[in-house]
Amino acid sequence: MNRAELADFLRRSRARLDPAHVGLTAGARRRTPGLRREEVAALAGMSVDYYTRLEQSRGPRPSRQMLTALARALRLTDDERDHLFHLAGEEPPRRASASSHVRPGLLLVLDRLHDTPAMVVTDCGQVLAQNTMSKALSGDASARRPRERNFLRRFFLDPATRELFPPEDLAEHARSHVANLRAVAAARPDDPEPAALAAELRAASEEFARLWEEHEVAVRRASVKRFRHPLVGLLELDCEVLVSHDHRQHLIIHTARPGSESHDRLRLLRVLGLQDMSPEGATSPRPGEGRGRPGSTSECG
Repeated sequence: MNRAELADFLRRSRARLDPAHVGLTAGARRRTPGLRREEVAALAGMSVDYYTRLEQSRGPRPSRQMLTALARALRLTDDERDHLFHLAGEEPPRRASASSHVRPGLLLVLDRLHDTPAMVVTDCGQVLAQNTMSKALSGDASARRPRERNFLRRFFLDPATRELFPPEDLAEHARSHVANLRAVAAARPDDPEPAALAAELRAASEEFARLWEEHEVAVRRASVKRFRHPLVGLLELDCEVLVSHDHRQHLIIHTARPGSESHDRLRLLRVLGLQDMSPEGATSPRPGEGRGRPGSTSECG
């Protein structure tokens, strides 16, 4: 690990990042360009003290998960992300499979979406980033272990995840998820990730195995989706999908039609945010937790 070079790279990456590019207000008291240390730490989900020590060449060696979070917080390109890993003495993630490093272009759009739920997922269903509205709608995936952030795995293996949707919609969601994974596995025959996920779900879920044998193929696109939220009720939302240039990362945006009841409920959800308004809950959640069904996630089906 090259602590001096790592510290210099972090400082320079932080200094060149405009606060507006990450959805922050510049404010009148900024004396130097770029983000503050506490802002980078918050975006990366780490303590300010830990990040400060990294910039001062005295921090411990960051984990791969922490390096990924830093690359995302600093909006690094793939090449810059690889450089960050090398400076920390780690091998960069393989580019042959879907990267957990969110594309800067998708993050740029996500940062500007404040009044509607949006998130970035891989084509295999791994949630990479969410805005506050997405967490309020369907739960904070980052509060769970990485393996449990895959919405496809949770949809078929965790009954609580299905409570987010009306029961009559579940069969169509299941069919859509399986058909999409079929398409991804066929498009990437040399990548073990989609094949391994399909094998796991075939062994663990009778429903998935039955649908897999039907060999339906359909790439997930725009649709209308209904959510059951415990605070604001039923929301019917238009689901739009923006795809990265390599088709491996998707920006999912949920919007409500102006003037509709769902539009009013979505505005109410924005006011409530991540508050816990249930009788048994506190008025605000613990750090890293969202409302709805914690850890539940969704994509257009």
